[in-house]
Amino acid sequence: MAGGVGAEGSGADGAGPDDGAGSDVPVPSRPALTEAPELVTASVRVEGFPGAHLPILFDGVFSRLFPALGQAGVEPVGAAYSLYSRVPADTVDLEVGIPVDRVLDGEVDLGRIETPDGGAFALVARASAKPGGRIATAAHLGGYDRLGEAWQTFIGALEAQGERVAMPFWEVYTTEPTPDMDPATLRTDLFTVLEG
Repeated sequence: MAGGVGAEGSGADGAGPDDGAGSDVPVPSRPALTEAPELVTASVRVEGFPGAHLPILFDGVFSRLFPALGQAGVEPVGAAYSLYSRVPADTVDLEVGIPVDRVLDGEVDLGRIETPDGGAFALVARASAKPGGRIATAAHLGGYDRLGEAWQTFIGALEAQGERVAMPFWEVYTTEPTPDMDPATLRTDLFTVLEG
């Protein structure tokens, strides 16, 4: 999958060569600020999903969404993402999707998924959009298990710069994971809307 920081319209911030992301890529401790356009997407929105079982949601959505978009004549034009409308707790409210070349017409039923704790969630793909406007971004290199730490560093750096973070915030999965890959090579780009 293609996409990431460049696809979202961010620029360089002078990150150093030892941060693992390259000198032209912002990192959580030194985020970049940009004005970005709204991006057309197709996504599945789920509320109250157990945070401990997010891999089930991601696998369920992405394994079904790509073929469904192809049947609808809609082409992906960027990397998969998840967008959060509230700060995660035991459960999360989020949309999981992909930027597309045109607005998805109507709804596409992708079936249901179940979680080990007995939850069942309908997966319905709809037209959506990632927000535009004043955006902060940074790249996290490493496993998904370190994303919480990356987000804390990212938000802390923005607050130290006097920025006010707003909702929503999202992750773009720039590196497509494979079963045999080294998690240290995964790149996840972090984005948040800024006030003002």
